[in-house]
Amino acid sequence: MTSTTTTVHHLTTRAGEEDGGRRGITPEGATGASRAFAWLLIVTGALGILASFVITIDKFQLLQDPGFTPSCNLSPVVSCTNVMRSHQAGVFGFPNPLIGLLAYPVVVAAGAALLAGARFRRWFWLGLNAGALLGVAFCMWLMTQALYEIGALCLWCCLAWAATIALFWYTTVHNLRHGIVRAPRALVAGALEFHWVVPVTWYLSIVMLIGTRFWSYWQTLL
Repeated sequence: MTSTTTTVHHLTTRAGEEDGGRRGITPEGATGASRAFAWLLIVTGALGILASFVITIDKFQLLQDPGFTPSCNLSPVVSCTNVMRSHQAGVFGFPNPLIGLLAYPVVVAAGAALLAGARFRRWFWLGLNAGALLGVAFCMWLMTQALYEIGALCLWCCLAWAATIALFWYTTVHNLRHGIVRAPRALVAGALEFHWVVPVTWYLSIVMLIGTRFWSYWQTLL
């Protein structure tokens, strides 16, 4: 077995569980997870909370004082103020990071429970996967708006994007491995063997889009 398969095995399977189409599932139908995956949930959730909290505080300060300058205003391109003042920053009628302050703690709580040995039923894992999918889709929409409509980036937003991508992908890998999300065997085998390809490609694509979108500005720094 290759090293990549071993890595994802530790990430998505509890220690001591036997191989099989539905690893780690108890007779009652509840599924656990490895310590590595539990920690991934905790870390990504905590990063999401941090980003959401800082953005929320800065947003409220900006509302109280239009002259306030967030600490992440570093350049015309990296400008949290421009992002926070955009209508996309409150697309549902309230600041977007409030959603993160509600959602990411659930991820941390799930990770802590798994770390303590909890097992969850299939509906929970599907719900977590669906929530992560909605989250990552919203993050990618915000990314396109930041790049091509607002014309500025918020570093805290970028942190939330990165955390949500990892959360979504490795939750999907976990569910594929345990048969919670059903897919052709070849697809499952490929996802387990080359689990790193999707997030690495995803992150590099975002870096490429940022680089090309603001290339004229980056040239002035050289």
